[in-house]
Amino acid sequence: MVTAVTQGIKVTVQVTYQAEFSSPHQHHYVFTYKVNIENNSPNTIQLLRRKWEIFDAGDATKTVEGDGVVGQQPVLEPGYLHEYVSGCNLKSGLGKMRGSFFMEKLFDGKVLEVKIPEFQLIADIFDN
Repeated sequence: MVTAVTQGIKVTVQVTYQAEFSSPHQHHYVFTYKVNIENNSPNTIQLLRRKWEIFDAGDATKTVEGDGVVGQQPVLEPGYLHEYVSGCNLKSGLGKMRGSFFMEKLFDGKVLEVKIPEFQLIADIFDN
């Protein structure tokens, strides 16, 4: 589990390798990650969009951008926690991800770039 805090917004990520959905002999590795976003700032914020950098030892680096997270643009009042689960497929069993959430402070419309901490994607086959 990894954590980063930007202006009172705490982002924690926990990764799980999904062996039952992976096919190493076909160069297909599946990972899920659970993200907790905790608003410890004094401001109500809304998550507008996200940007991910995905590094795969067996492929080129990819950038993925889009609105919200898993189809949602949650509003987080002070003290509120939002949690979601998503996934990533790699061609190798070794990689990493990092990124940013772009969140709007609702009282003044200012947009914050909130860091998503870098986390490792390591298939269980490498844990020996």
